[in-house]
Amino acid sequence: MPDQPRHYLMVSDLDREQLLQIINRAMELKKCRKQNFPHRPAEGKTLGMLFEKPSTRTRISFEAAMFQMGGAVSFMPSRDLQLKRGEPLKDTARVLARYLDCLVVRTFGQEIVEELARWSDIPVINGLTNQHHPCQILSDVMTVMEFKGQDLSSLKIAWVGDGNNMAQSWIQAAAGLGFSLVLACPEDYKPDQEILDTAKRQAPSSVKIELVVDPVEAVRDADVINTDVWASMGQEEEAEKRKAIFMPYQVNQDLLSHAKKDAIVLHCLPAHRGEEITEDVLEGDQSVVWDQAENKMHLHKSVLEWAMGLRSE
Repeated sequence: MPDQPRHYLMVSDLDREQLLQIINRAMELKKCRKQNFPHRPAEGKTLGMLFEKPSTRTRISFEAAMFQMGGAVSFMPSRDLQLKRGEPLKDTARVLARYLDCLVVRTFGQEIVEELARWSDIPVINGLTNQHHPCQILSDVMTVMEFKGQDLSSLKIAWVGDGNNMAQSWIQAAAGLGFSLVLACPEDYKPDQEILDTAKRQAPSSVKIELVVDPVEAVRDADVINTDVWASMGQEEEAEKRKAIFMPYQVNQDLLSHAKKDAIVLHCLPAHRGEEITEDVLEGDQSVVWDQAENKMHLHKSVLEWAMGLRSE
């Protein structure tokens, strides 16, 4: 275990070299899995998973990752902990650090993962907050590299839809990894301006990170088109209102026709067919969503290796 805990709370926590090391290592681990090569560096280690939000892919992929690496998992719905009875986060963090080797947290506010990390002697990994989804973005970039090659700087990636946690993590990834990103979001649903401004300042001069309203402008000549649900967890009461506002941002064949002919389509799932993406695009030849979903497990192995210092440097 490193002397200081290696937290991963947002994409901008890591520099370009660290991000690429994690992604490239995930590709190696994927090959090991395909070749049935045993890889068990986490024997004797326990991963804690503190989840306030429902999850299919993030939960199962982290659990499978840890099990396949020889470790154990303790899944902890927040409703079952003393947190629900008012125990402070700082107390929870210090107690869990005495039992566990790493903690994945899926919650609402970014301040929760930051508070846990502040008081924890073990690595804390952000498994999703309302502001960021940093592990998802790295597995998405891994998928892009598998289909489009290692040279991210030559690509144009488009985001279409809500300026949500995914959009904000893509913004930080564009700055950190050096690829062009155009986001198309409705006027009142843009990403956080401070995150956008900071990314633009930190990005290489050759990298353009742009925010537009017109989805056609965003996807024109794009190599990658990315979307997500229009109403995230906790916004269910806004779903009907959002459908009317976001319908022009649907990823359908007409919108796809403005991108490059070999463009790929990403969606982090779950998908609402007929809303943010049509059935024919999701199930079409340009969709890589199932590879994208699988890659979460391999990427999570790599993140866990890095966080717990399980790989010799």
